[in-house]
Amino acid sequence: MYLKEAIEVGGQTLSIETGRMAKQADGAVVLRYGDTLLLATAVAAHEKRDVDFLPLTVEYKENLCAAGRIPGSFFRREGKLTEKETLTSRLVDRSCRPLFAEGFSCEIQLIVNVISADNQNDPDILSLTATSAALMVSDLPFHGPIAGVRVGRLEGEWVINPSYEQREKSDIDLVVACSKEAIVMVEGGAAEISEVEMLAALECAQKACVPMLELQERMRAQLGKQARAFELPEKPSPEFQEECRQLAQAGIAAGYAIADKKERYAALSATKAQLLSELKLRQAEQGGLGLEKKVGAIFEELKYQYMREMILSGGRIANRAHDEVRPISIEVGVLPRTHGSALFTRGETQALAVATLGTSEDEQRIEHLLGQSFRRFMLHYNFPPFSVNEVKPLRGPGRREVGHGALAERALRGLIPDAGQFPYTLRIVSDILESNGSSSMATVCGGTLAMMDAGVPLKAPVAGIAMGLVKEGDRVAILSDILGDEDHLGDMDFKVCGTAKGITSVQMDIKITSITTELMMRAMEQARRGRLHILEKMAEVLPEPRAEISVYAPRITTLQIRSEFIKNVIGPGGKTIKDIVARTGCVINIEDSGRVNIASANTEATKQAVAMIQALTREAEVGEVYLGIVRKVLEIGAIVELFPGTDGLVHISELSDKRVRAVTDIVKEGDEVMVKVMAVEKNGRIRLSRKQALQQTKTPSEGEAES
Repeated sequence: MYLKEAIEVGGQTLSIETGRMAKQADGAVVLRYGDTLLLATAVAAHEKRDVDFLPLTVEYKENLCAAGRIPGSFFRREGKLTEKETLTSRLVDRSCRPLFAEGFSCEIQLIVNVISADNQNDPDILSLTATSAALMVSDLPFHGPIAGVRVGRLEGEWVINPSYEQREKSDIDLVVACSKEAIVMVEGGAAEISEVEMLAALECAQKACVPMLELQERMRAQLGKQARAFELPEKPSPEFQEECRQLAQAGIAAGYAIADKKERYAALSATKAQLLSELKLRQAEQGGLGLEKKVGAIFEELKYQYMREMILSGGRIANRAHDEVRPISIEVGVLPRTHGSALFTRGETQALAVATLGTSEDEQRIEHLLGQSFRRFMLHYNFPPFSVNEVKPLRGPGRREVGHGALAERALRGLIPDAGQFPYTLRIVSDILESNGSSSMATVCGGTLAMMDAGVPLKAPVAGIAMGLVKEGDRVAILSDILGDEDHLGDMDFKVCGTAKGITSVQMDIKITSITTELMMRAMEQARRGRLHILEKMAEVLPEPRAEISVYAPRITTLQIRSEFIKNVIGPGGKTIKDIVARTGCVINIEDSGRVNIASANTEATKQAVAMIQALTREAEVGEVYLGIVRKVLEIGAIVELFPGTDGLVHISELSDKRVRAVTDIVKEGDEVMVKVMAVEKNGRIRLSRKQALQQTKTPSEGEAES
């Protein structure tokens, strides 16, 4: 059945149609916004998997043909997901995953293809609504719908789904996904905005999502879709659950009283093993893997219930207060040969951050729908398995590492000085050496300190904190600096980064629908206090950036030359600049504006390169005397080169203070002669005089013809 619905969102028409493309998928829609179109499909297998998690995969793809471009790679086709595609896939996954029916274990695949891009509307935010619509027109057990919008602000006014151009001028770039009941996911950056402003942006987004949610519900009603039936896993009897509780409750309580993560996990594992052993003795006929799986599920539920009740009753692991930040330890300059380094430890989470300064040649080239762009600030987050006492093969960064790195990068990007002030390419590498919650926030703090240690003149230091929430009815507990257990068993993971002035980046995933505006404001205010506490600890160790960059970092000297002299420095086929680089060892970059950046750790080499470039770009000054070389002899005079790329004409009447019959009587090609600059005309021609140069320097003329 073909169906199409349209509404207005952010001043443009948004339409969703189904029944025309990809009809063999369980659900498929084409979403159009401007001339940007996305094809979203949802398919679920009919055989359930024997797993205790939702086997969901999300793939978002931006094919360059959608924007009329051919990939620049060797194979001229798209390869693995780009960073943006990975991040967008994560956005969709995090928004949709909590809304699938509990107990559904069939494998699900959601694919979003950008099939047309108008270079005005970013398809990433549209993928949230498109995916939800595909699920709503399918028979998958999805408790949606959801919708997504991007919020910007121009001249104090909120803008829904701003264009690429508007986003460049906006002081906030926030992606928000909403369900009918509440906000389910938030991610974005801002230019040090207040908590009140952030809350206003979220409220604006929630209001803008309502029409898109209603549209999807209308389409599902018109199609008459019903969720497919599936077999729920058999639950243990209440009597068996109570038996497990009585056997394990004391051990769980004792385990959660242990502050050290490894010791706590070991104690809980021992309690679980003891529970299973006792039950096998009591119920020998129910032994085997079936009993182990059943007991494992009950044990996880008991931990969930115990810890939540403990928190709601005012307690917490390690007897921390709900707003207490774990002890912080900071070291800077820990690595002798790096440009900047910091070891940031908060509780049992530790990040080793390293800052490296490079030249414009180190910028990352990115190919996307709009064309090519260059990135001068990069943050790479690594999460090796030893950080959580695991054994796993290293296979490069996964989606989680890309996502955490992007969050930290977004938090710091706006505080990096402009290229005109600090012409370096910057890379931060954060290796998580130990993890028990908030490793991405440790990366923000460590990255800030590493850059300050490297002498990067940040506009302000940035810190990050992860907030949690436990809510049962009217009982609420907001937690600062959450542990891994509190994240896993809580109702919200809310990461907030910022300076003392305001917020620079947020990321929030909400598992429940009853979070009010007042509750969110309380969480943000508690996060602000925690952030200020961490910033104070950072300032005690390194209050401001180093006055000088590392001796091992390249020194970049900047020259400004006139654009017409660029060809002089480059030379035919790049011959001149290659010669300068070969002779000095410097890295030289010339911009179209005439800005020249010379990078080298050797001061003398930099001075040599500067002198060579200045010699190639000197300008003749009226009244100055130069020793030039005769390059060409004409009947009316001689062409004299003052310095490479600059020459002028000495008229025959200006060759000598005596009458000259022929130019060759005075000068020949290759002769060195003193000349004075008489004038530089508007067309750039230079008038020279040998006669006046001789008079000014009182040098007797040589080789003049006898009168």
